[in-house]
Amino acid sequence: MLVGSHVSMSGQKMLLGSAQEAATYHANTFMIYTGAPQNTRRKTIDQLNIPAGRAYMAEHDLAHVVVHAPYIVNLGNTYKPDNFAFAVEFLREEVRRADAIGAEQIVLHPGAHVGAGPSVAIASINKGLNEILSPTQQVQIALETMAGKGTEVGVSFDQLAQMIDGVTLNDKLSICFDTCHTSDAGYAIKDDFDAVINDFDQIIGLDRLKVVHLNDSKNPQGAHKDRHANLGYGMIGFERLNAIAHDPRFETVPKIMETPYVAVDPEHNPKDKRAPYGYEIAELNAGQFNNHLVTDIANQADFTAFLK
Repeated sequence: MLVGSHVSMSGQKMLLGSAQEAATYHANTFMIYTGAPQNTRRKTIDQLNIPAGRAYMAEHDLAHVVVHAPYIVNLGNTYKPDNFAFAVEFLREEVRRADAIGAEQIVLHPGAHVGAGPSVAIASINKGLNEILSPTQQVQIALETMAGKGTEVGVSFDQLAQMIDGVTLNDKLSICFDTCHTSDAGYAIKDDFDAVINDFDQIIGLDRLKVVHLNDSKNPQGAHKDRHANLGYGMIGFERLNAIAHDPRFETVPKIMETPYVAVDPEHNPKDKRAPYGYEIAELNAGQFNNHLVTDIANQADFTAFLK
């Protein structure tokens, strides 16, 4: 089972620091932003500390690093041509950074139509991807399944299939399947996951599914909210998410958690929030729900003890 989480990439350590953080969680895969997800300021490739990071990864059984593009890149916006041109150029550079890092996937929120309608946005996304992708790149762009918040596109499997079908070099495209987003979009992740996956396979093809974002949802199916919850503390539930993590169909697919940091004393110290990932990875490895997650994190309990 390949399981990990989002980790930070900053300071002088960059990729090395990301790998070191992932190792503290006992992860064997991880996801990074090459800079802050809220902006497009990025360091040059020679500043990413790639050789040291790759060496550490090799020593600690870390593989299949995933890059996530920033949220603000929107190839679907047809109202601001300058933003579209910038997004194309940024993503071209992101492909170069990801290839240099050795990432196999760049997760991309497909975009939003901002009022022009989904079909217009999808045509614009296709145009952008056709300009970005090159035959020589190694990394694939993984279009993420979206919750349907605001004017997002990529909410249905049919919309994602239209994006893939409209791109010439679509062997460079894949899908990131986010469990929270897909449930919020209206698919029965909790109650009939096999039917959902069969639908996905018929419309897109299971061979395209190259990343899973393993997140619980704070909202019921079809809410279109996109609010992640910790594993077992949301509306999907631990039983289903654990089954997805161990599903043999996804054995070689990185399962990445973007579950929220936990506030251990929200009443008196709401800013004290701590990463849950070591505990959640331990839960999945044990196949057992931790119903005292907050207490364990507050007490800084050894999460590996959960395995014993």
